[in-house]
Amino acid sequence: MVELDRNNIPQHIAIIMDGNGRWAAEQGQPRNYGHQAGVDTVRRITSECTRLGVKFLTLYTFSTENWNRPAEEVTALMGLVLTSLEDEIFMKNNVRFRVIGDRSRIPEEVDRKLAETEEHTKNNDAMTMVVALSYSSRWEIINAVRSIVSEIRDEDYPSNLLKTFRTGGIWPQDITEETFSQRLTTNFMPDPDLLIRTGGEQRISNYLLWQIAYTELYFCDTYWPAFTEEDLHKAIADYQKRQRRYGKTEAQVEEDNNEQ
Repeated sequence: MVELDRNNIPQHIAIIMDGNGRWAAEQGQPRNYGHQAGVDTVRRITSECTRLGVKFLTLYTFSTENWNRPAEEVTALMGLVLTSLEDEIFMKNNVRFRVIGDRSRIPEEVDRKLAETEEHTKNNDAMTMVVALSYSSRWEIINAVRSIVSEIRDEDYPSNLLKTFRTGGIWPQDITEETFSQRLTTNFMPDPDLLIRTGGEQRISNYLLWQIAYTELYFCDTYWPAFTEEDLHKAIADYQKRQRRYGKTEAQVEEDNNEQ
């Protein structure tokens, strides 16, 4: 049993839930069998994160690139989204549900259910589960840039044109990291403290690229359907052994800690 420091639980955990298809193949089952088993893992890990005091859990559920998968698998995955939203895990664990991603590509029935679940759980405050659905960081970053560009004032425009075409806006020199972050789909939550990827691969796969600048990364070989509460504890325990320096030296961090 892994012992955790309950005073040092990451407040935001992001997970790349990888390995559903490979796990199913090892069981001699079709890929959709693995996706269904992955939903069961989501239920267990959500409950455990809530119990530990995690405040945000962000799950990479379906990337924009996943639309290129066989139509049968995409349809099955969208169906799984619908059935999983019927689960009482949100109310039972006092969990708020949020979605990030390009919802214009999501089937209308699924998107309607997503919106209903968001509304139904909006007052839950133990933890927020964020589902990244039809999501990619490049899509998100491009949209943030478009948002900023639409608000920028042009110093070369005559003042009367500014008044005609713009009712406000920002100057280019006023664009900051905060300005950019506010226009991302994740603007309602802090950056992840810990990112876990299951399934043995060691890459980010276009996930939260801006947000994980100083996130601690943890990779494990366990396929997502086989990922247990104990595996979660191991990832958190590994996180707790690390020193988050944010560009400072080890001595500076220790001095800051001593002053607190």
